[in-house]
Amino acid sequence: MPTHLEQSLQRDIDRIHAKVCEMRDLIETSLRNAMTALLDANRQIAYAVILRDDLIDEKEKELDRLCLEFLVRQQPVAGKLRFAYSTIKMNQEMEQIGDYSENISRQALKIGELPDVVSRERFKEISDMSIKMFGDAIEAYLTENVDLARRTMAVEQTVDALKSRLNTDLVDLYKEGKIPFDVLRPLTTIARRMERVTDRCRNICMEIIYMCTGEYAKHEGSDIFRVLFVDRHNACRSVMAEAIANGLNQPLFIFSSAGLDPTALDNSAINFMREKGYDISRSAPKGILQVPYLDHYQVIVGLDPEVQRAFPRLPRKVVFLDWSGTDPCGCQGNEAEVKKAFDCAFKYFETHIHDLVEAILGTKVNG
Repeated sequence: MPTHLEQSLQRDIDRIHAKVCEMRDLIETSLRNAMTALLDANRQIAYAVILRDDLIDEKEKELDRLCLEFLVRQQPVAGKLRFAYSTIKMNQEMEQIGDYSENISRQALKIGELPDVVSRERFKEISDMSIKMFGDAIEAYLTENVDLARRTMAVEQTVDALKSRLNTDLVDLYKEGKIPFDVLRPLTTIARRMERVTDRCRNICMEIIYMCTGEYAKHEGSDIFRVLFVDRHNACRSVMAEAIANGLNQPLFIFSSAGLDPTALDNSAINFMREKGYDISRSAPKGILQVPYLDHYQVIVGLDPEVQRAFPRLPRKVVFLDWSGTDPCGCQGNEAEVKKAFDCAFKYFETHIHDLVEAILGTKVNG
């Protein structure tokens, strides 16, 4: 027979679980309706999602209050203390997911009727996977199922790949003149928001694993430092910088490059870098939206004054560095002058990349 204290403890846990279920149902409905608003160009549904976001915010406050009351009344230790702590953290993640559904609806209002050339199936696929991942994460929490939490975390990478392919398709449609920029921007934002849903679900699963086992489940790759070099065309300077950085062979870093308006690689850059011992001929120029895990980069290095305008509001944890300078591919002088321009750019990147990596690692880098 359970004691009075055990019964009181279980009642409080049941109340918290019930509130989590209320939030789950509201958020799942909000996400599905937001996608319906996009695919069916339904303004009424879009407005309903936006207006009902306050209800999710209220549920978040109620859940926070229940968790704080649980801490004060029960004075929990060990597993039950982790339960309260993880629920509070998870509550923040759920509220953010609710915000994403509101933002998706606002973007849908900007688009109106979805152009026929845009694949509805791609958006439905990424939406279905994201919403299922959210449902599975909450189920893992309610049932304290660590195996389900670990399996659910793995879905995030699949959705990220789907988002990258979707963004590539959208950029191609824009370049072909089949959709205007006023449609491209909201659609890529929607794809990113759905992918961010899975990032939040991954975080929820980490909290579940901690709640159940006391183990901090660091996401694979979360200890990797990501640096992105961005210039105008991803045809010269950014590719050079990426090659030099990767040449340092630093296992804790991922270096990538992209362009605002990617074009074919410059032959002069290919030949110069080959003389320096770097083969960049196989590099495929890509736009910013084609960079996998773009939201996970900690440092963005702008190599052109226009780059910072493409990132007007960076997250607080992202550092923007301005390494703007003369593009050697634009040098119109004789062969010696062109080589000198490339040498200057090469030495500049070599020095600054070494300094950046050493500053991050706090130790000397060879190479």
